[in-house]
Amino acid sequence: MKKYQVVERFLSINGEGKRAGQLAFFVRFAGCNLNCSYCDTTWANEPDVAFEWMSKEEIYDEIKHSGADNVTLTGGEPLLRDGMKELLSYLAEDEKLTIEIETNGSIDLTPYVTINDRIVMTMDYKLPDSGMEQEMHIANFKLLRKVDTVKFVSGSKADLLRAVEIMQTYQLIGKCACYISPVFGKIEPSEIVDFMKEEKLVGVNLQIQMHKVIWDPMMKGV
Repeated sequence: MKKYQVVERFLSINGEGKRAGQLAFFVRFAGCNLNCSYCDTTWANEPDVAFEWMSKEEIYDEIKHSGADNVTLTGGEPLLRDGMKELLSYLAEDEKLTIEIETNGSIDLTPYVTINDRIVMTMDYKLPDSGMEQEMHIANFKLLRKVDTVKFVSGSKADLLRAVEIMQTYQLIGKCACYISPVFGKIEPSEIVDFMKEEKLVGVNLQIQMHKVIWDPMMKGV
């Protein structure tokens, strides 16, 4: 039986994205193939991180017990896990669930976007300040749908300019949701608003990580 390395699962609100403020059940998987400068879950990527092996049935049962219809699979990088398509296909059999995958932009999304439109992608595009832009799988931009989101986590004016370049080059505005998020503590949200006004970024959303405002920014399980 296929099992998955789960380091956290909990009920909370979505702190960002299209369903920000709504209850969701979070499943965090161990491990990541990137090392972003601003990563706030480095503990989940350590080789010796504590985890629990869980089957797809066990994960589904905990989701249903939570009462939430929104599910967020995160990490680390959840799509690194063997058998993830099998898990997603299993969860997608429940028509009451919407499953969001938080993926770091380096993994080919081809096997996953064809399951159905209740499996939605929030794809991070790593900007220069992250140190990981060279790892991006650019071909994913062709696969994104209306239900999907591209997130640009920005820590500087240079990051913001690069985000606009990417959105324009790949014609992302209108194709999918586009969000700009500040690197917590590195850039003021007001600076991003001013930039959006200057660039006339109609159809782009500023996103604040609500969970970092409500709770301590480094708190787990929220």
